[in-house]
Parts: sequence; C-alpha cells; structure tokens
Amino acid sequence: MRFDAKTKFVAVLALLTVGGAVAAIASAGQGDPQLTPVPSANTRSDGFAPASVLSPELRQVAVAQGSTKLENPSALTSYYGYYNDVVNASGAPQMLPTPTTNTEAQKSEPDKNTYLVFRHGLKGADPSFDYGTHFLFQGHEADVGGASYITRINLDADGPHRVTLLATTDSGGHPIAAIDGSTWEPWARRLLFTTEDSSVPGVYSATPNYPSTVDDLSGSFGHAAYEGLQDDSDGNIWLLEDSSGPFKNGTKAKAPHSFLYRFVPTKRGDLTRGKLQVLQVLRNGTPITEASQTALNTPDQLALHTYGQSFDTRWITIHDTTVDGTAVFSANALAHTANATPFKRPENGLFRPGTGFKEFFFDETGDTDATSPENPHSGGWGSIFKLTQSRPSADSGKLTIFYNGDQAHAGFDNVAWLSKNEVTFVEDAGDGLHGQRNALDSGWAFDATKDYSNPANRPVRWLAEGRDPSATIDAANGGFGKNEGDNEITGAHASDGDPGPGGILGAAIPHPWQGGEDEDDQGEGDGQWRVFYTQQHGDNTTWEVLRAG
Repeated sequence: MRFDAKTKFVAVLALLTVGGAVAAIASAGQGDPQLTPVPSANTRSDGFAPASVLSPELRQVAVAQGSTKLENPSALTSYYGYYNDVVNASGAPQMLPTPTTNTEAQKSEPDKNTYLVFRHGLKGADPSFDYGTHFLFQGHEADVGGASYITRINLDADGPHRVTLLATTDSGGHPIAAIDGSTWEPWARRLLFTTEDSSVPGVYSATPNYPSTVDDLSGSFGHAAYEGLQDDSDGNIWLLEDSSGPFKNGTKAKAPHSFLYRFVPTKRGDLTRGKLQVLQVLRNGTPITEASQTALNTPDQLALHTYGQSFDTRWITIHDTTVDGTAVFSANALAHTANATPFKRPENGLFRPGTGFKEFFFDETGDTDATSPENPHSGGWGSIFKLTQSRPSADSGKLTIFYNGDQAHAGFDNVAWLSKNEVTFVEDAGDGLHGQRNALDSGWAFDATKDYSNPANRPVRWLAEGRDPSATIDAANGGFGKNEGDNEITGAHASDGDPGPGGILGAAIPHPWQGGEDEDDQGEGDGQWRVFYTQQHGDNTTWEVLRAG
C-alpha cells in the first residue's frame, strides 16, 4: 500500500486484537487529530523481534503482562499469562527455556477484553483494599489438562492488587474450559464467555465480583466452537463459530463449516431459557448449505463473495428450551441438519453504532494459506460481511459482502468500532501465512460508507504488529509442543465501560479518549471511552492505547 501524504483519521483508534491499535479515516477540517498511516507490515525472519509500530500520534501503555503476579495465586496459575505446569527451582513458572531444558510453562493467552466501570467498585481478594471503579476482564484461551481461568485487571489498583484471579471452576466444581470470546449482558448483570471447543460447554456466564460465580449455559446455548459473541438492544445474544471444515480435493482450501447463531431469550436477561437460531442465506430462493460449497469455488461461494450481490436471509430455530428441554446438544450438528449457511470461520462481529442494531458486520478468517485455490474469489483470504435487518429481532434480512481480502489484508479476526463509520478488523494470519508473505499481522481501518469494489478505496493500516523475543523463541522451536508462536492481535476493544443497556457495543457512538454523557440507567459508568488490546502469545501483554503526548 502506498500513501502520498499524511492522511486524516478519526482519533477513534482501536486495538491490536490478535492485537493492536487502530486509526480511522476522517475528512479534513473536522478538527480530528491527524494519524499518520503505518506504511508497511513488520517482516518475519528467524531471530528477528521487531517492535509494534503504531501511528506516531498514538502511544500504548501496558496494563498487565504475562509475568504480572496474581494477587491471589492458585495451584493452577500464579501469574497473569502463565500456568504452573512447568516451574523452576524456586517454584515460579518457567517463562523461558533454559540451555538445559527444551520446555517452558504453558502460556495462558488472555484473549478478548471487556471493559466495565462500576461506580461503587468491586471486591477483590484483599477485603481491606479499595480496587477502584475501572476494570478489564479476560478469559484465557489456552488450558492445561482442560483447565483454564478468568482474570480481572483492576485498572485503578497498585501492582500487588493489579490482577485478580476470579475463577478456575464453575459453580458445579468443574474446571473452566479454555475461553475465547467475552462480552457483558446488562440485564443479567453477567459476563459471558465462549470456549471455541465443541467438546466442552459453549458459553459460561460469570459475575464480575470476587469470587466470581461461573455457570455453564450448555442447556440453552449447547456445545459449539463459539468465539465471538455480542448482545443487542432486545437482549438477544449473537454468536459466531470458529470451526474449520475439511480440506477440499487435497488443497489448502477448507470447506465452510461454521455458522452465525442468535440466542433469543424467553425473557430479556434470562440466559437459561429461550431459542437458539441459526442464519440461513438464500440464493435465488434456495439455501446456501455446506453441501452446495463442497467443491472448489462453487457458484454459491463465488456469488457470496461478489461485490454488489444481495442475498435474502432468515433465522431458523434449531433448539427451544420450552420444547426440547435443557439437555446438552450440538449446535453445529443441528445447524447442518437445518440446512443453515456455513462460512469460512466467521470469528467475530459487531453492530454498527447508531443504526439501532440493524447493521451487523462480521468477518471470515478464511483459509490462512497463500496456496489456497479459493483465495481470490471464494473467501480464502478472509472477508467481511454486512447483515442488515429491520430490527435486531427480525426473522429475515439481507446479506452483502463488504470487503474481500487479499494477501496483504488476510485472516481477519477481532473487530472494534471506533466511530459511527470507522471499524477496525485486525489480522490473525498465523505463522504459516506470516512466513509465506514475509509479513506479521496488521490492524486495518475500514469506512462503512465506502464501496470497496472500487480499487481507489483501500483500508488503512493503523498498526503493524511486532514480535516480542519470547514469541520469537517459541516460533523457532515449534511452540515447544504447546501451539505457540508469533504474537497475534486479539482483544481489540473500544468501550466507555457503561454496564447498563446504553453501554452495549453498538448502542452509542464511540468517542475514544473523549468525555461523554453517562448513558447508564443504573447510575454507573463515567462516559470516558478507552481502547485496549492484547498482544497474545509471547509475553502476553495487554495494552491501553492512548494519544501520544
């Protein structure tokens, strides 16, 4: 990508999720600060650990890192980003391999961030300490022996009280499975976490206080490889599934195998009763299914990824607790039986702010391999879709392609809105594609008002993610058998922390780093938008992105 001069951007920058911070485009003369585009991605080579590059008008501050000690250690974990499965002579986790050992402690991979402000504060492990009012929550994506945990960064606290271990087991005493996505449900007053593993509970709910009460919601949400999740103003929970399909004809192209779901509660705030629905896309009145996308570059896949094409959609109920009860079920299996429409790993999505929850943008991560024959025209590089409905609970809608990826813009994962029109999607291309294109991940800003079928309209790189020395060592050693390698951008999150219905992402227009009115009907929140992301793997650092100077 080439930039002729400094471009105007909205100071609603976003984060590096699978890591970073983001800058959004704005027209000249609006009084927004100028953010200089980052001209290129960081290259990937053996032993090279480049720093992340943000627009020079931005800076970042670490709010926690993997080696931050928990205020209340447990046998499972004692530090923010590590497990205690491999310890050194002093009992601390082995954070780097030694010359005599070819192993290290499992990194926990803190994932998606959820920022909340509680004016009356929250409790922690120390009953005499004032933990403040600003908090950042994470579930941890990796596990040890099927066990993971939930943490809370106390943003107003000192070092010894900075990170609280909220829970390692659910209310039934079972270990918490590895967690990926998270959000806040304001009517239930609960955090929601997803697990991205169809063999374990798909969704947990958790209280924000210490100790957290964590409930398994398998009876209503079922089991699926859920990743992204987001609520709407009607109290529905939208979920995206990250499950790879089989390879096609011996190539690196994967069959679409993952679905977009919506949980419609019987009563707003009741997460245990309701209907689970799945999206079906129609082409010329006929459902697009996995069977219609099994061959290479099928007509259905080509049509879905063609600019200007519009498809009717409808929601199909696949499970109803009133009729089907609360026994554990496979959401993916029911979606296939219902002839729903699968995508190439639709990992995350959010509602466009200011639209009344009528526009939902979501991504496909794609095949993350430069040799996939479905890269150019069938979503192999990754893509972004726009689903439009008359209201959030509507039974039907329209689906269009918003952006088709290419080698330089590939493997989209996390998403955050930075203004009414600017949205950032960040990459999780993986070590394989990093090496194939000799480029680490980037964060991109898109303008929802632009037509990206026009080559003159291009997304803007606001972040070139780096690779810390720990991740560089892991990548050179195959992750020491623990599936670790290059850093990734995750947890990109822009929020004012309002825990009421007015704070649902998509309800209010984001204004990062600017004060605003308190829209929380429960008297909480402070109206200040903040931006966070986690540089996952390696040192597992969680950053807050600020204005430079």
